Amino acid sequence: MIETNASPDSLVQLNQKLKQFVEVRDWTQFHSPKNLAMAMIVEAAELVEHFQWSTEDESYHMSPEKLDQVGQEIADTFVYLLRLAQVLNIDLIDAANKKIALNALKYPVDKARGKNNKYTDYL
Repeated sequence: MIETNASPDSLVQLNQKLKQFVEVRDWTQFHSPKNLAMAMIVEAAELVEHFQWSTEDESYHMSPEKLDQVGQEIADTFVYLLRLAQVLNIDLIDAANKKIALNALKYPVDKARGKNNKYTDYL
């Protein structure tokens, strides 16, 4: 086992677990960025399928079984995203922090609060 200072559920440890999972199955050969991006979108479509034809209220109030299925699809999508980031050597935490900072510039509170307009509509 690899020792880290991270908590058991940290992104660092999840990355390590996923990498090991892939390596022992010799799946790296199939994990091109193109294939991983496509697989992630397929899983995202399966996630969306659970909400198709639901009302807004129904989307918040799912049965425990449905919520479990949605959780599995979210996990599938997340795992492919994580693997894609691994293959492309992208630090997801760093990328997300940079994107939040960029979005803060695009969507200043005084112009965006309570609105769903695209940032280009503020100009």
